[in-house]
Amino acid sequence: MMALPGGRHLDCIPLQGQRLHLMQVDSVQRWMEDLKLMTECECMCVLQAKPISLEEDAQGDLILAGGPGPGDPLQLLLKRGWVISTELRRIGQKLAQDRWARVHSMSVRLTCHARSMVSEYSAVSRSSSQEMGQCLQVENEHVLKSMKACVSETLSMLGQHFGQLLELALTREVQALVRKIDASDNVYTTESTTGNLFSLTQEGAPLCRIIAKEGGVVALFKVCRQDSFRCLYPQALRTLASICCVEEGVHQLEKVDGVLCLADILTDDSHSEATRAEAAAVVAQVTSPHLPFTQHLSSFLESMEEIVTALVKLCQEASSGEVFLLASAALANITFLDTMACEMLLQLNAIRVLLEACSDKQRVDTPYTRDQIVTILANMSVLEQCASDIIQENGVQLIMGMLSEKPRSGTPAEVAACERVQQKAAVTLARLSRDPEVAREAVRLSCMSRLIELCRSPSERNSSDAVLVACLAALRRLAGVCPEGLQDSDFQQLVQPRLVDSFLLCSNMEESFV
Repeated sequence: MMALPGGRHLDCIPLQGQRLHLMQVDSVQRWMEDLKLMTECECMCVLQAKPISLEEDAQGDLILAGGPGPGDPLQLLLKRGWVISTELRRIGQKLAQDRWARVHSMSVRLTCHARSMVSEYSAVSRSSSQEMGQCLQVENEHVLKSMKACVSETLSMLGQHFGQLLELALTREVQALVRKIDASDNVYTTESTTGNLFSLTQEGAPLCRIIAKEGGVVALFKVCRQDSFRCLYPQALRTLASICCVEEGVHQLEKVDGVLCLADILTDDSHSEATRAEAAAVVAQVTSPHLPFTQHLSSFLESMEEIVTALVKLCQEASSGEVFLLASAALANITFLDTMACEMLLQLNAIRVLLEACSDKQRVDTPYTRDQIVTILANMSVLEQCASDIIQENGVQLIMGMLSEKPRSGTPAEVAACERVQQKAAVTLARLSRDPEVAREAVRLSCMSRLIELCRSPSERNSSDAVLVACLAALRRLAGVCPEGLQDSDFQQLVQPRLVDSFLLCSNMEESFV
């Protein structure tokens, strides 16, 4: 699937465990950038009694000398922000270990970093901010308190104030980008600024919230409604999809009739395939069942038939696996939104389109794409009419093949996708086997043997409990129609007991078919 509390300070700067993903670059370039963060700190650190430490962890200290270039305030804020938040976390760790000498020296360095950030950003932005000055009111004596609880409270408060400070500065920069997009009538200026905005969305949900609140969604849909900017539609839509991973983005999309705009783009064949694919990506994002706030898109139901029709056509005509993946992911998510979508898909012969695509390696060549297809089939299989279409298009054989989905790379993401394919294939088979004709076809294709193998062999299902439960349910449904396809031991262990007892038996089973 496609598919991000307290005060409203920037929540990508807590003391525990998070950090900004500063750059999307190759490892060598990242290493060269980070060298700047590993050089000696300002002389002021030494003058304020920073010891030449012999401790084993001293060499790992993060210190910043030159910092980013003078012309990029956003990168300056992001990099300095990461260094300061990391220092705050490390001070907290040393405090927990009662290593007071390190707490003192690191606090001095932290003050230097904070002063440097304020000074550098003020120089770049050519203006002073009263809010920035408030960050400097935390003096070293707070760190030197004798009570650990007091120091911890100070550190937490400092982290919160720093988050507010950084959010204020980032908000100001985002406002400038949004104003630039909104006011521009030049393609090159708009392209560059939209690209900068997209890069910010990749820094995580907190920045996406800022962009949404400061009018980014409104500005981008304004771009998507101007014919003179047609060449920028894919970039603008890609940025919108990223922003809509947060609730504020989806709300803004509804306010500007964004669903209607997406429907217009998807149904207009004069738009390029790339543009329609990116519009499908936005639809997939705003209908994601994993995001609770996407389930109340009242405006979506009004345009659903147009959108579903356009997405089926895009699947049928897709020239690449990426385009098919985006269109099918949008369809898969829509089937969770309303059962009426499944009825529309039946009327549009979507089962034939999807099953035909499975034999086209140019369009369907990854478990991620098969995950979308089997999700659609599983949701459509609740309809009685679906069984006859599946039989007619030899769909049972394809579902049987999905029960044997294996990862090629072994990456965690791909392994998880294969598990989802196996689970949903078993769910689809169980639902469709209400129809005796489907059940008999499944038995003829040896689906029962494969289901038994998945139940008894943990390695075949990657020890997934979800796959096991789905396979047990499908096996029991098939056994109800064709019990002669089971050996006595399989019936006694996998079908006859309560489902929970069979589950416990199989989940604790070694690699054996005995």
